[in-house]
Amino acid sequence: MMDVEAVLELAMELGYQIQVAGGEIYRVEESVSRILRAYGVETGEVFAIPNCLIASVHENGREATRMRRIPDHGTDIWKLEAMNGLCRRLCAVPLPVKEARKELQALVDGEKRYSFPALLLAHFAAAGLFALFFGAACQDALCAGACGAAIGLTLRLMDALGANLLIRTMAGGGVSALLALGLCSLGLGQSVDLVTIGALMILVPGVALTNAVRDVMVGDMVSGLSKLAEAVLIGVAIALGTGLALGIARLF
Repeated sequence: MMDVEAVLELAMELGYQIQVAGGEIYRVEESVSRILRAYGVETGEVFAIPNCLIASVHENGREATRMRRIPDHGTDIWKLEAMNGLCRRLCAVPLPVKEARKELQALVDGEKRYSFPALLLAHFAAAGLFALFFGAACQDALCAGACGAAIGLTLRLMDALGANLLIRTMAGGGVSALLALGLCSLGLGQSVDLVTIGALMILVPGVALTNAVRDVMVGDMVSGLSKLAEAVLIGVAIALGTGLALGIARLF
């Protein structure tokens, strides 16, 4: 007889990994449902919101429900693609549950992680390129890159202190604005505005806003509105951090 709870655990773990990798709500729900059906469970019900995943089954007179809380996360394209690929393979040819769990765990253990210096370099490059995109000179682009690297350092420090998303964003925006003002005051940069804007683009919640609109359009209103609220709050935090830092600096 099929172990319903083992199948449910497999489906939930796969859905959880897809969601923490940045997968859309409809993708998470559909993936969990497809895995359950692939293993012969036709009574599965799945419900997901940005911070919670719930699935329940009723099969062969047995009922089982699982719930996972989804932590704060970003978007990991490599992991998302790997988990989607595993889901498709299991739906096409269902492996024994134990073997499927081993493959899933192997993907989790093999997740690509970049070193902190590589992340700082990415912050530097992104901020500098954004500044060039907005019309900054090469001199300002280098200053924006330095501000972007400062944002990366600030976010890492805030993570170590256990700060929440809004505090991290405010701190990153404030440090970036102060450094941009300082570099331009020393003559290393020409336009405080372009340097600041280029660096702050790292913090702009473009993905969150896009996901919010998409979720609303496909009918996931709870998810869409919560992500929209998150995007708006992040924007407010950027404005507050930057405005406070510049305001205090100009007083002195």
